[in-house]
Amino acid sequence: MNASASLTADRMSNIYNNSVVRVYHHLFHDLSDPRTRDWFLISSPVPGASILIGYLYFILSWGPRHMEHRKPYQLKNILVLYNFLQVLISTWLFWEGLDGAWLKNYNWKCEPVDFSYSPDALRVARGVYFYFLAKLTELLDTVFFVLRKKERQITFLHLYHHTVMPMVSWGATKYYPGGHGIFIGIINSFVHIIMYSYYLLAALLPQYQQYLWWKKYITTLQMGQFCLAFLHNLQLLFYDCEYPKWSLLLVLPNAIFFYFLFADFYNNAYTTKKEHGASPIQDTAKASDIAEKVSNNGISNGKRKSD
Repeated sequence: MNASASLTADRMSNIYNNSVVRVYHHLFHDLSDPRTRDWFLISSPVPGASILIGYLYFILSWGPRHMEHRKPYQLKNILVLYNFLQVLISTWLFWEGLDGAWLKNYNWKCEPVDFSYSPDALRVARGVYFYFLAKLTELLDTVFFVLRKKERQITFLHLYHHTVMPMVSWGATKYYPGGHGIFIGIINSFVHIIMYSYYLLAALLPQYQQYLWWKKYITTLQMGQFCLAFLHNLQLLFYDCEYPKWSLLLVLPNAIFFYFLFADFYNNAYTTKKEHGASPIQDTAKASDIAEKVSNNGISNGKRKSD
């Protein structure tokens, strides 16, 4: 009796395990693009998910506890180098999008994915892949906030944006590396050129930060990109080019959600200040004065000069 029950349990376990393996293999192998499925961090969702879980754990738990009784790190040289590299990466991605897609035979109404092994198709696929890798490097934005004890800048918008974008770009690389979906990536790369240029100048020349008056317009650009993404993807309802229409279920709600999150940030950061009679330049100058006082007190990389 016990032997029979054991055999039944083993048989059921084998059936379950085989079913799970088949479903996993179908989802993450059979349905994926054969050109990209074996690329680094793409073959399995586990590495990317582990990075995001570790990122969230550091940002929400370990990092703040580690910095609780420590001075904030200034990280000026690291921030200058980091923002400079992000400008270079974003510029290259934007140029790849232009030269590899938009300036060639890109269909603005509905662009299918070219799954061939032609040089142009592989170039676009590699561009999508490097865009995914760039989203992973941008997780350092939040890491630097924690190390510099800038907790107020770690908003829900910031965390949601930095968590969702790697997942979306991973899926694009694995299943649809090209076509209609690259539109938002190209626009986003252009916005990031301007955004990281601002951060580069702010880190490199903090004494002139009050003259960087165009910070709020970066948020306007970010809102604009989601409006364009919404309208561009909406065309899939009216045109058919074999690009998956089910992608609208992910893209359109997220475009709306991101727009209102950025709009709320804009209102809180700039409209409220204007209503209280403070201009962005005055606010930036005040922040620069505080930063200068901190620097004059001898705090460098989390330690005083006398340490």
